[in-house]
Amino acid sequence: MRLYLSKSEFIETSEAIDLSMSLQASTENVRAWYVDPPRMEIVRANGFIGSIQEGGSVNFRDVFFNPHGHGTHTECCGHITQEVYAVNDVLKEYFYRATLITVDPVQLENGDFVVQAAHIAPYLQKDFSDAVIIRTLPNGIDKKSLNYSGTNPCYFDIEIVALLNEYGVKHFLVDQPSVDREEDGGALAFHHAFWNVPEKPNFERTITELIYAPNEVADGSYILEIQLAAFHNDASPSRPVLYKIQ
Repeated sequence: MRLYLSKSEFIETSEAIDLSMSLQASTENVRAWYVDPPRMEIVRANGFIGSIQEGGSVNFRDVFFNPHGHGTHTECCGHITQEVYAVNDVLKEYFYRATLITVDPVQLENGDFVVQAAHIAPYLQKDFSDAVIIRTLPNGIDKKSLNYSGTNPCYFDIEIVALLNEYGVKHFLVDQPSVDREEDGGALAFHHAFWNVPEKPNFERTITELIYAPNEVADGSYILEIQLAAFHNDASPSRPVLYKIQ
């Protein structure tokens, strides 16, 4: 389907670019925060067997996973507030003008890899700043199966928040487990600054983590769709989708 943005610009919905990592019951599933691999277990109750292979009439499985630790997810300020607000209540629109930026993180003297404001600033565009998507290098396909726990992954300098504020960015998407350092004593400085918590929580902004932007997808301007599972939770599994503007 062709959808027109203006008389001269359009997107083809059949040419969607999926930035999500699928959830699977496997040790090969991406994970972080020391969670075990996801599990999908056949339901067995009162003679019922939720498996066609085992003689049941349907496949019917319980799924055990953590949104933050098992794949692509979108979270709201409820992640760090006393009251657990639901991202499903926060996200009211689903299509945004977005900019995809590839960054080679800098290594600090302590060995940390960090994305800094200077990496992003030259590529931000006022007309495509509803959302900013960051792809970090290296960008191997192994990102889809890494266990990030205890590895001190790349994170994002808090100075980026001022830049996002300047451009009015509401949705920040990254391909790392967190915008903050894995071990930071519970500070979560980027999260707090981005959502202005506890001073005046911003209920319009979201952070999406653990995306994967394939190398063949060029940097630049896109229409972003954030597909969100309707979980009443601070974070929910999500599927960010890009559409090339033609």
